[in-house]
Amino acid sequence: MKYQTKEKAVLILEDGTYFYGYSIGKKGTSGGEICFNTGMTGYQEIYTDPSYYGQVVVNTTSHIGNYGVKGDEQESSEPKISGLVVNDYSGIHSRFLAESSLQEYLEKNNIVGISNLDTRRIVRHIRSKGAMNCLISSEILDPQELRNKLAKLPSMNGLELSSLVSTKSSYFYGDASATYRVAALDIGIKASILKNLVGRDCYIQVFPAKTSFAEMEQWNPDGYFLSNGPGDPAVMDYAVDTVKEILKAEKPLFGICLGHQLLGRANGISTYKMHHGHRGLNHPIKNLESGLCEITSQNHGFCISREDAEANKEVEITHINLNDNTIAGIRIKNKPAFSVQYHPESSPGPHDSRYLFDTFIKLMSNK
Repeated sequence: MKYQTKEKAVLILEDGTYFYGYSIGKKGTSGGEICFNTGMTGYQEIYTDPSYYGQVVVNTTSHIGNYGVKGDEQESSEPKISGLVVNDYSGIHSRFLAESSLQEYLEKNNIVGISNLDTRRIVRHIRSKGAMNCLISSEILDPQELRNKLAKLPSMNGLELSSLVSTKSSYFYGDASATYRVAALDIGIKASILKNLVGRDCYIQVFPAKTSFAEMEQWNPDGYFLSNGPGDPAVMDYAVDTVKEILKAEKPLFGICLGHQLLGRANGISTYKMHHGHRGLNHPIKNLESGLCEITSQNHGFCISREDAEANKEVEITHINLNDNTIAGIRIKNKPAFSVQYHPESSPGPHDSRYLFDTFIKLMSNK
């Protein structure tokens, strides 16, 4: 087991705020948009979620690293975060099934991090000032040099990232003899989503982000799935055009998170960058059809316009976020298409939202 060193590190925010702590993970300099996740567990799933690509994650849970890491708890092949900020960092772990310490894992995957920071203070700052870029460094401590480097980081607003995390070539997932064939557009897909579809008798072909509808349709799928993913949906016209073609063909369609935003844009609903986004395991959602509430897992920094959605006669709002009344789900009228702005494959409720996969299956069975 490897213990934490006491090498100094610094976190600098775009507004000039500094935080000093100790280096964790790989020694170096890394940056991106800072955001926070309020989940009490599941840090490995967070770090490997492709939706976090280009972002530095603040874990609000006090103790990070105490249960190590395990290979089958990943949502993708490797961590996708740009950096890590924690409070109390454990260089040792005590879980029997763990395969390595978090420190070894971060070093192996070249993730730069910082510990011993007041994460409550950082979260309050982000909630007040909004999401912004940041840098973590354990090799550069000069404030001016860090400011110069930070100024060169691109804004998340207007950034297309899905093509960077998407699979480079299509692949199959599941049993070829399954009842349903699903074409999944990978714009940052999580492994748990694929597992939930396979568990409902689906055979999936996963396609790269920029695959055309015509190419996917050659496989003759029963339905289409639009995954979660990173970046700004407003600069993803290539995917919006694909969604329009799927809708035109009236094929069953289910979208999650970024997929939800793209479905909105394909129907003339604009998207916007949120003040600091929704990320955590405890977000309350109301299903407007059933009247029931769901405890959901969320990870997004963009949202579809409520004003546009309410004005669109072709769109029905099906779910809302009870924290801020943002749109959390839509259905396209007279089309077998729907989407949600949260993760039904996760287990915060623990399974409050799994019915959405069953809804997708029902659409495919009725086609």
